Amino acid sequence: MQDLEIHKHDVLVIGAGGAGLRAAIEASSRGASVGLVCKSLLGKAHTVMAEGGIAAALANVDAQDDWRTHFRDTMLGGKMLNNWRMAQLHAQEAPERVRELERWGAVFDRTKDGKILQRAFGGHTHKRLCHVGDRTGLELIRTLQDRGVHQGIDVYMECCISRLLKDGDHIAGAFGYYRADGRYVLFKAKAVVIATGGVGKSYSVTSNSWEYTGDGHGLAYEAGADLIDMEFVQFHPTGMVWPPGVRGLLVTEGVRGEGGILRNSQGERFMFRYLPEATKDQYASTQEEAKRWVEAAVAGTSTDARRPPELSTRDNVARSIYLEVKEGRGSPHGGVFLDISYQDPERVKKKLPSMYHQFKELADVDITKQPMEVGPTMHYIMGGIRVDADTAESRVPGLFAAGEASGGMHGANRLGGNSLSDLVVFGCRAGIGAAQYATGLKTEPAINESEIKAAIDELEAPLNCPDGVNPFELQRQLHEVMGTYVGIFRQEEDLKTGISKLEELKEKYKRVGIDGTKVFNPGWHLCRDLKSMFVCSEAIARSAYARKESRGAHSRLDYPDTDNKFAKVNSSIYKDGQEMKLAHTPLLEMPEDLKQLFAKKG
Repeated sequence: MQDLEIHKHDVLVIGAGGAGLRAAIEASSRGASVGLVCKSLLGKAHTVMAEGGIAAALANVDAQDDWRTHFRDTMLGGKMLNNWRMAQLHAQEAPERVRELERWGAVFDRTKDGKILQRAFGGHTHKRLCHVGDRTGLELIRTLQDRGVHQGIDVYMECCISRLLKDGDHIAGAFGYYRADGRYVLFKAKAVVIATGGVGKSYSVTSNSWEYTGDGHGLAYEAGADLIDMEFVQFHPTGMVWPPGVRGLLVTEGVRGEGGILRNSQGERFMFRYLPEATKDQYASTQEEAKRWVEAAVAGTSTDARRPPELSTRDNVARSIYLEVKEGRGSPHGGVFLDISYQDPERVKKKLPSMYHQFKELADVDITKQPMEVGPTMHYIMGGIRVDADTAESRVPGLFAAGEASGGMHGANRLGGNSLSDLVVFGCRAGIGAAQYATGLKTEPAINESEIKAAIDELEAPLNCPDGVNPFELQRQLHEVMGTYVGIFRQEEDLKTGISKLEELKEKYKRVGIDGTKVFNPGWHLCRDLKSMFVCSEAIARSAYARKESRGAHSRLDYPDTDNKFAKVNSSIYKDGQEMKLAHTPLLEMPEDLKQLFAKKG
């Protein structure tokens, strides 16, 4: 340990996106010494890619909105599999977290009377998304980063954590390395907050950035935490499909929130025929009715008209696009057309500046004159580390999680805009919980030197096997397995085959090797990333196999209906020795006063 770079903190936050920054800010404000580790450079977190807005019931545009309606929308969008307490806290606290961002300097778009402007989004009853054009995530990160830096939080950039360290059952710190030169670093910490985001790089077509290799999920699983609801993978309906180099890049739901229309190759506005029976009364049933809604949106006036069908929930829109393409009505490059060119060009540029430049520069498409080609892209995982709603603590004492790395908040399907408010609500709560836990410890946790040696040996094994399995080829094979057998539609035989092939790839991973040294070696980094990617991929496949129904973002061709047997259980993945095990655990029972919010409207 004498040769290691060593840092000591009360709270170590792993991940510097919205959730990690908010947790670090809160823990620091409560007197804890905080270290913030980020895999990339500070300010480059995937949160910057969140475009459409942050959901909060401020009621600035629709006066009838309140936390109860937001809670109800979130629960219904999640098919009632959400941790109701998380959904309640989220709906109640999101408005204050947004106002807090405003006080800290966030520059939101404004209504004519100077309030924060809010737009419509899929699954939300009211116009609820506070936004900064279509660059909301970038503004959130800028604001939180400035706040955190001014608080004096210690930041460790381009640093990867490879193992969580424990003293008995309790968290004692973390071990990692710097990406640039492979130097090892030891963090001694009383509490750790996981805020590493999602698992998108398990799939080849994804809107997620390169950092999203499921690091936090894998670290927590190896440390003894359980992962819940991993079968619920959200495929965003609209990612770019052309050119190939940008396939999967997100096309914000804000395009549809501003009146964008989906059409197939025959020019048909197809979403009218895909609306679920249970929600048809919420959506326009004719083009004329949908047109009135758009006219009101463009005029900036509130309306009670039913929403256009393009603003159905993401799982429904993604499946609808998939079926249109499969049945031969897709665009030339395997997607459908998203059109907002019928609106005033200056309005489009003002409301959707990033989208305008994205398509102009990357696809040579002027969205004020031409439709966009879009298709489903792996976007978000609802599953993650099981945490207590109030404290954000996992079942491992001293280990906390927030943001996409945690599970429970979104149930079977996340509503657009709820991710950014989730980050700041539960980032804040994780910061509080971690600081209270750390300052309440009476003794310093101890770190066993044998764990350090084991962590180093594991990282260096691929370097000692230069003729081993190529990690890039292994990643290609993983992408092929997940895309083919664990994709947007699933069935038993495919899932069985997928699990079997993942087992074969895991055996190959034991012999992974790379040429060169630890210095500037992306192959070496991938060797480590693959470990977490295999944990997450196997958890997704096993959870999908065990849930023999279709619900939310989980669609089984062989079990197309919902099954009451699965209506009140979470899929729980945990490590037993060297094996991955699964159990179905009961949902937390919702109190009667909250149940009444659903009874009123049937």
